[in-house]
Amino acid sequence: MPAVTADTLTLPRVETPAAPQRPVRTVTTAPTGYEGEGFPVRRAFAGIASSVLDPFIHMDQMGEVEYAPGEPKGTPWHPHRGFETVTYMLDGVFEHADSQGGGGVITNGDTQWMTAGSGILHIEKPPEELVVSGGLFHGVQLWVNLPKASKFTPPRYQDIRATQATLLSSADGGALLRVIAGDVAGHGGPGATYTPITLVHATISPGAQLRVPWREDFNALGYVLAGQGTVGTGARPIHKGQLAVFGDGGALTFAADSSQPVAEPNLEVLLLGGKPIREPVVQYGPFVMNTRAEVVQAFEDFQAGRFGVIPAGRLPHTD
Repeated sequence: MPAVTADTLTLPRVETPAAPQRPVRTVTTAPTGYEGEGFPVRRAFAGIASSVLDPFIHMDQMGEVEYAPGEPKGTPWHPHRGFETVTYMLDGVFEHADSQGGGGVITNGDTQWMTAGSGILHIEKPPEELVVSGGLFHGVQLWVNLPKASKFTPPRYQDIRATQATLLSSADGGALLRVIAGDVAGHGGPGATYTPITLVHATISPGAQLRVPWREDFNALGYVLAGQGTVGTGARPIHKGQLAVFGDGGALTFAADSSQPVAEPNLEVLLLGGKPIREPVVQYGPFVMNTRAEVVQAFEDFQAGRFGVIPAGRLPHTD
């Protein structure tokens, strides 16, 4: 998992917060499935009530999978409206292109932040050289809802390099925090959001503990990307592929077991939270709107070609 690393002894420290620790409401295990042209995913939010997730809609852990030559897969061209997609790449390479001319290539620790807004077509796939060679593929895609006032905002694309993430250390230097969006202890990340959220990738060394302050008006979720440990002051066991949902309070606690799996030397946790929008949500496939009528309109607009056109030279494969 070669997302950007650093010497925690040289980074700004996040002091142990005095605020009340948030209790752990639930720990759930993500079921596995397949997305796009057949790449494996873990459905991180499966079984969690939308009211608890708000403002988040959906999250997949993509991979971790070692592809043989010719096996890497992506998604075909498809539409979105009414929310944002955040793709965080841990291992491997992924290409993105959209009908507004946005896109690029992301690799270890990079993030693509696409605001679908009023409507967009896009495609995500491994580059041709990776399809030929095969290789490791591992990432996360998160869907962030847009409030009603921003549902029809013009589409926007942000290309966030791994080196742009704000790097912090836990109080004792045992954990590395990469702030991608939002704020941790006054340190802001590079991602610009319509909906106030915080997104952090934390690496916790074996035997270390992370206590991080968290905005009390945000919800709080912690998804384990790799490794094993405990969550909350009650030291509830948690491992790869599990999601912790927190109750009210001003701080989160995770601890890494002293012994970790050979292939997963640290406890890797994606911390996310946001200010709930508290508006009606009607989702159908790639559209996230406030009413059924708006979803029907999205289908009609897509079928009428109002989401833009596939750029020349980026036609879908026919084989």
